Amino acid sequence: MALVVNVERGLDYRLGATALFLAAVSILTALGFQYIGGYQPCMLCLMQRYPYYAAIPVLFVALALTAGGSRGFAAALFFLVALAFFANAGLGVYHAGVEWKFWPGPATCGGGGSLSTSAGSLLGDLQNIKVVQCDEAALRVLGLSFAGWNVLASLVIMGLTLRAAFVAAARR
Repeated sequence: MALVVNVERGLDYRLGATALFLAAVSILTALGFQYIGGYQPCMLCLMQRYPYYAAIPVLFVALALTAGGSRGFAAALFFLVALAFFANAGLGVYHAGVEWKFWPGPATCGGGGSLSTSAGSLLGDLQNIKVVQCDEAALRVLGLSFAGWNVLASLVIMGLTLRAAFVAAARR
C-alpha cells in the first residue's frame, strides 16, 4: 500500500528551489576553482562564501516549510536569505572595485588558503598554489573576476528569494 501525499509546490517553492540550486552551483564552482584549479581565495573571497554556506541549509528549511504549508515562516527565511545576498553583492562590488583599483582594499588581505605543515609537502604546495592578493583578479571570464561573478550570482539569488518571500507571504 503506497502512501500518496499531494504537496502543492507553488511559485514560492519553485523560486526557492531555483535559488537553492544556484547557490549550490555557485559555491561548488568556487570550491572547484580552489581545490581543483589551485586558486587560493583571499580573505574577501572567503567572506563572500559565508552567505552561500548559511543560505543552503536555510533554503532547505524554507522549502520544507513551504511544502508543509507554513508559508509565513518560510517567507521570513526567504527574506533573510535575500538580505544576506544583498549584503554579499555589496561585498562583491567592493572586492571587484579593489581589483580594478577604484579604491584601496584591506591592508592585511593576502592568500587565504591553508598550506601543509610538513616541509616536503609545503614545498610541493608552494609550487602548485596560485596565491592571490585581494587587489589582483586571479582570473577573468568574460571580463569579470570571481568577485564580479559573485555580484551577479548574489543579485539573482537575492531576487529569487525576495520574490519567493513576497509570494509565500501572500499565500499564507
